[in-house]
Amino acid sequence: MQANKSRFLLKLFIISFIFLLFSSSAAANNPQVEIGNITRLKGMRSNQLIGYGIVVGLNGSGDSSRSQSTLQSIANMLQNFGVFVGEDQIVSNNIAAVMVTASLDPVVHQGDEIDVNVSSIGDANSLQGGTLLLTPLQAPNGEVFASAQGPISIGGYNIEAGGAAQRKNHPTVAKIPGGAIVEKSLNSVLDANNISYILANPDFKTASRIAESINDNFDSDVAQAENHSTVNLSMPADYRGGVVEFVAEVNSLRVRPNLMAKVVIDEKTGTVVFSHNVQISTVAVAHGNLSVRIRTEETVTQPLPFTDGETVITEDVEIEVDEGEESNLIVVRQDNAIDDLVAALNAIGATPRDIISIIQKIDNAGALHAELELQ
Repeated sequence: MQANKSRFLLKLFIISFIFLLFSSSAAANNPQVEIGNITRLKGMRSNQLIGYGIVVGLNGSGDSSRSQSTLQSIANMLQNFGVFVGEDQIVSNNIAAVMVTASLDPVVHQGDEIDVNVSSIGDANSLQGGTLLLTPLQAPNGEVFASAQGPISIGGYNIEAGGAAQRKNHPTVAKIPGGAIVEKSLNSVLDANNISYILANPDFKTASRIAESINDNFDSDVAQAENHSTVNLSMPADYRGGVVEFVAEVNSLRVRPNLMAKVVIDEKTGTVVFSHNVQISTVAVAHGNLSVRIRTEETVTQPLPFTDGETVITEDVEIEVDEGEESNLIVVRQDNAIDDLVAALNAIGATPRDIISIIQKIDNAGALHAELELQ
């Protein structure tokens, strides 16, 4: 009797250990993260700047004489320095017309330096070795917030000799780290009485968890989820006048975000990315000489005698893959998830294009229980 009891306790321990193991594994798929990393404050946003400029000092790789806008820009610039020339008098492929873009943080001060991107808009072959002349950067309303200038870096190379060429990265797009100086300060002020957090990935459960975590931390109903993307906060009495301290504490609170089942497909590169909780129903697929069949069977597990256990019904999944005459057969017995299907297809050498096509057809059949996004 004592031996039976010992064996029963041992089995119970093993079952509990396996349950905890799978529970921790599932929790690891959706880790706890800080609120500040999955949200942004309403009203705190970046601002885009743009400007038209000229890059000089190129070694014969600039715009050709067919780029009339470049020649006109050089003629206009020289006139500002008292040099009057016509467009037909300018013959140089050492210059290139470019568009300069930058992004302003929600709070910047006059004199701060920001990075800028430089992109050719003419027929230049490369911007390597060039220098950007002083370029005003303006907001969509036309107000100038920064000015850019300096030597540019393409982060690669473009070498041509004797009819042969070697190229790395994209030589007609460049960057100037700290290449622009902010001319006007920008300060996005928070309303201490109306603070709202906007979720990066809107989800009702995540919004609810954020509000719950904040309320538990401050022991009061200071947060309320307005919808799946917005959580509104009211300032606690202890933090009156201390909006920075309040936001800092809220940002450091940790929650477990809910992950929407999603499959992202990029047909240009043959890339497939899917979340861990994507599932598929029982379905049979034939793709060319490739045949795939997914079958789900229910298994009933009875509890041990004289215990308080309950009857448990589990699903066993069998995936069979057959490729023409070779009759490759693979059986996978795991959870009914799409990664089982992908693993089975990879095992027989299916190409990414095959996998993408099969997943799309499964979605068309209504058997893919996830959002499908094509890029």
